[in-house]
Amino acid sequence: MRWLVQGNLREFFLDCFILRKRIKARRKNRLLCAPRIQGLVRTVLYGAICPKPSQQRGYMHDMDTTRIPKFNELMMPVFRVLKSLGGSGKNDEILNSVITLLNLPDEVVDSLHGEQQGMTELAYRLGWAKTYLKKYGILDNSERGVWSITPAYHNVDTINEKEIVKKYKPASMSTVPCPECPEELAPWRKRVAEILQNMNPYGFERLTQRLLRECAFLDVQVTRKSGDGGIDGTGRLAINGIFSFHVAFQCKRYRGSVGASEIRDFRGSLPANIEKGVMITTGTFSRAAIEEASCPGKKQIDLIDGEAFIDKLSEHGLGLKPAKAFDVDEEFFLRI
Repeated sequence: MRWLVQGNLREFFLDCFILRKRIKARRKNRLLCAPRIQGLVRTVLYGAICPKPSQQRGYMHDMDTTRIPKFNELMMPVFRVLKSLGGSGKNDEILNSVITLLNLPDEVVDSLHGEQQGMTELAYRLGWAKTYLKKYGILDNSERGVWSITPAYHNVDTINEKEIVKKYKPASMSTVPCPECPEELAPWRKRVAEILQNMNPYGFERLTQRLLRECAFLDVQVTRKSGDGGIDGTGRLAINGIFSFHVAFQCKRYRGSVGASEIRDFRGSLPANIEKGVMITTGTFSRAAIEEASCPGKKQIDLIDGEAFIDKLSEHGLGLKPAKAFDVDEEFFLRI
């Protein structure tokens, strides 16, 4: 209930008392019939059960970002979780492990980054932490989204965050540094995210259909009729050309977070012949949504957020062409 969340029980009981008085008074004057009584009760209960959008999970734009660890405070946790993962890990593995290690609450985990609503603030700062560690020679990313500890630091148990930041950013500490842009924050990714958000809905579904085919899905069909239960398309996922199972997918062009309720609704719409669901969004998934999607004993839902969707477009070259760039060695020109 909203009053319980806000810690305002007095307001809750006061509303109940006023409602009771109004019902008794109107019944006495025969001005209130049963349907109107139900309407009054529903009004109060709706306020308790359904908080305002700004209070729902995933709508964390106005949160005090000082509660979120700064990029330099995340360097050591990143190093520690990579050690625990065997020396390497993908972005999602690092993010989830850092959340567990620091025991971060949902409101911190789900808070969205102001400029890129398809990315959480925590993921944004982790991107900078990994970039600094790479610049210092502690980490390397051998493949898109895969980070590893360099051989020189395999037997090292601790790192000096202050020394790392001082070397590449002598100015005052801030949450938004800039030695070089992390791949996750490259300008082209922001532009692609904007294009996806503004696409025609059917065009976005066709793009998803094309991408799933590139990812080894067969018989991918887009559903356009109304009343389809939230399913935007179906297909079969082939594994090694031998095994396959039926999949249904749903596309959500969100600028915020998809919550657990959307996962439950999608799961409930899946017919018996569908063995797995895939939910795709241009935004992010809240922690509760991720937990609901992989809940034991229920039909599993695979999740593809906006960043992962752009990764797949890049991997398969859909609408994106690689461009060659050069790093300028200024010292070379000074020495020659």
